[in-house]
Amino acid sequence: MTADSQLVWKKCIELGWSVDRLPGWRVPDHILNNNKKVIIYGEPLLAEAVCDQLGLVLLEPSIDWLTKVPEKYLSRTIQLMSLGEARLLDTRAFVKPAEGKIFEPTVYEKGDALPTDRNVDLETPVLRSEVVDFRLEVRCFVRERSIVTLSPYWRNDQLASDEFGNWPFLENEEAEAKIFAQSVLDDNDVPFPPACTLDVGKLTDGKWAIIEANPCWGAGLYGCDPEQVLLSIGSTIIAKSSATTEDKLWISKRRQEIHK
Repeated sequence: MTADSQLVWKKCIELGWSVDRLPGWRVPDHILNNNKKVIIYGEPLLAEAVCDQLGLVLLEPSIDWLTKVPEKYLSRTIQLMSLGEARLLDTRAFVKPAEGKIFEPTVYEKGDALPTDRNVDLETPVLRSEVVDFRLEVRCFVRERSIVTLSPYWRNDQLASDEFGNWPFLENEEAEAKIFAQSVLDDNDVPFPPACTLDVGKLTDGKWAIIEANPCWGAGLYGCDPEQVLLSIGSTIIAKSSATTEDKLWISKRRQEIHK
């Protein structure tokens, strides 16, 4: 149980939705045997296990999504490569697993500081980018290429929450974040799944840039509206049998292999 899962649970109750907290990976019979819409909030492995049992698939940004975004929205160069390839490079870079949390995403002074094959498979895909300094980071939940709720989550090297547990915007932060994020969403050259999170940030020079995009069904809420989060999640969980050609672009390659 987390603060976010509690918020989601309370909102479901307010909306009159039935809620089940699964004690394990098995989906209860009363869920398996009805045809109601199912929304899942949880870690990827649990969400995938539930979907497998219900004949559903999860839609999410592809692991190479950032490499498909025009650099003008990134303010840095980002490459997708294997961990083994990244270990051979001797320049300073920010490196993160392209999928999951296999090792710590951080700035590595040289490639050989990255995990070795003793700890992580060298074929693991990673995203390697130039180092930039975000002074403000904002989470946007987006649905059908529109921002439905947003919240700051990191400001000046610390969580953006106040002493009361709120996540307030300061001065013109919200307006600036909305303008930049929506400009990205309005650009048809930038691909988007039906819904996801889009994290954007303000750099030390005042420019805004994309940080990353992630699945919304396991994302932290911070100060975002739980109802809009739930509706966004609902757009990303669909029946496997009804997946269109467009939908299949947003099922991860790993999941597509499982569902063949």
